[in-house]
Amino acid sequence: MQCTLCPRACRAERNESTGNGFCQLPTTMRIARIAPHLWEEPPISGKNGTGAVFFSGCTLRCAYCQNADISHRNAGRPFTPRELADSLRRLEDMGMHTISFITATPYVPQILETLDIYRPHVPLVWNTSGYETVETLRMLDGVMDVYLPDLKHRSEKMGQLCAKASNYFAATSAAITEMVRQTGTPVYDENGIMTRGTLIRHLILPGLTSESCQLLDWVKENLPEGVPVSLMRQYIPCNNVSIPGLTRTITNREYIRVRDHMLDLGLPGYLQEPESASEDFVPVFCKDESFV
Repeated sequence: MQCTLCPRACRAERNESTGNGFCQLPTTMRIARIAPHLWEEPPISGKNGTGAVFFSGCTLRCAYCQNADISHRNAGRPFTPRELADSLRRLEDMGMHTISFITATPYVPQILETLDIYRPHVPLVWNTSGYETVETLRMLDGVMDVYLPDLKHRSEKMGQLCAKASNYFAATSAAITEMVRQTGTPVYDENGIMTRGTLIRHLILPGLTSESCQLLDWVKENLPEGVPVSLMRQYIPCNNVSIPGLTRTITNREYIRVRDHMLDLGLPGYLQEPESASEDFVPVFCKDESFV
């Protein structure tokens, strides 16, 4: 196949064993972890957790990624659609409130094949960097119940510096608009689990609070009321990041500035505790205990 699944539109040749595009992934799914995950936002994890499927590789590869072993180095194991379908069934049997497909964009056709074999009877969550094309998202229309996109960078400069994606905001803003079009006003069940909707994540980066506020302004001005934002303060310098300014955690003052702006805008959503900025919350990948 000549791949155009993500905004990089590499037109890369990918087959079952190799891929020469930006993500360097074959068409055979590679997965680094399939297990309960308790640390997502309350409407995603609830009390029992989300059944998290961490796919290897990433279309963005942020320089500071805390999951660099899988996003940059593609650590993982090969899975067939049948094998993944069996794992989804096991997660559902364990009582997971939702099933999350994490950084799965390079494998959209294979995931659709998986869900033709078995579709869990709990909400399906597309957990993404936000760097998606509208065309690929339309392949998921009516398939995914919930979108959980990141909204990372406002300026072309930071998109290019952090992810070699100067078009990050242009692509992601269009993608999130499409996600909201598909899912509409968020719907929650009696336990507070989101059964349909879009929940936007924003990670505050050190020294970039103005960009954070601009992104929140965009949400307020361009999306319907009721779309929640998860404001994250968990940034830690990972993957030996050397970008000037990104080699430290954010300060309390930086967090308060962005938090107060979000509250002033009246955006609904979620806030993180200070202790979230810890490597203790990075999952274990590619071990026997990483797979249900």
